[in-house]
Amino acid sequence: MEANTRRVALTAVAPVAWGANYFVTHAFLPADHPLYGAALRALPAGLVLLAWCRRRPHGAWWGRSAVLGLLNVSVFFVLVFAASQLLPTSVASTVMAVSPLVMMLAAWLLVAERPSSAHLAGAVVGLGGVSLMLLGGADGISVPGVLASTAAVLVSAFGHILAKRWNTGAGAGAATGTGTGAAEAGGAGVLASTAWQLTAGGLLLLPVAVVVEGAPPPVSPSAFLAFCYVALVATALAFSVWFAGLRRLPAGTVGLIGLLNPVTGVLLGTVVAGEVLTGRQLGGLALVLVGVALGRPTAGTRPDRRLPTGTPAAPAAPHPGVRSGPGSGRST
Repeated sequence: MEANTRRVALTAVAPVAWGANYFVTHAFLPADHPLYGAALRALPAGLVLLAWCRRRPHGAWWGRSAVLGLLNVSVFFVLVFAASQLLPTSVASTVMAVSPLVMMLAAWLLVAERPSSAHLAGAVVGLGGVSLMLLGGADGISVPGVLASTAAVLVSAFGHILAKRWNTGAGAGAATGTGTGAAEAGGAGVLASTAWQLTAGGLLLLPVAVVVEGAPPPVSPSAFLAFCYVALVATALAFSVWFAGLRRLPAGTVGLIGLLNPVTGVLLGTVVAGEVLTGRQLGGLALVLVGVALGRPTAGTRPDRRLPTGTPAAPAAPHPGVRSGPGSGRST
């Protein structure tokens, strides 16, 4: 139980950092350079993590890293940047809170992880709270901004569960000593795979930004500090703890923890950006927190995951940060 509580608390760092990211992006980053904004968020974060773990992809992980980088980084970051600029902070983060339901469905389809009744109840309660917050939000909400947020939800849910499927498969293969997972498990640790995704996504974005947006935007001191926060805290740190949580907790639990994203965005939008928080939004915030509490894992909770046909049952995979050979990386 204590271990689950620590994992939940560590995973919660990610949505809190992402909720703050909406305000930082909206207030300090250049609004007319979404491609550069996304690239300068992803590439420095990926390179920092690569320098830390000192591991390269192996085998199928070259292609997997490119696919995950495209979904979880390139497309997702551009959509989030656009939503952050088009919508008030509270609304931009609130729309993203439909992700628990989307993530549960994706986990059911991709990793055969059935959502529990508690997870479904938490998602419904949390979504009700989100609806109250959105209905009590600012007038004149940008339709393109809402569409960008919605698309970001769909892309990230699919990409994150795909990462869970591939990482889990590699771990299972390593534990049994069979299949491609055994050969590639050394290249599928949480920190390393996060670094590969961010680096691949940033490299995919950079040439597109040069072609579409031309020269990079001028960066003021405040924008530089904002980029440091966005890259190091809201990306390198947040994605590392998020993917670690996805590996060790049920997807339904992780999705509900993500509801802290809109809570953080709404509170920052109110306290820092001067957006008005109505009584309806306060009620919505309370419901969101109840939804997160409902999905909290209890002692002995394990994901209801079925291994693919023909894959033998395996003991728990070793910690992803454990060294697999000389120079294979530091422990996380």
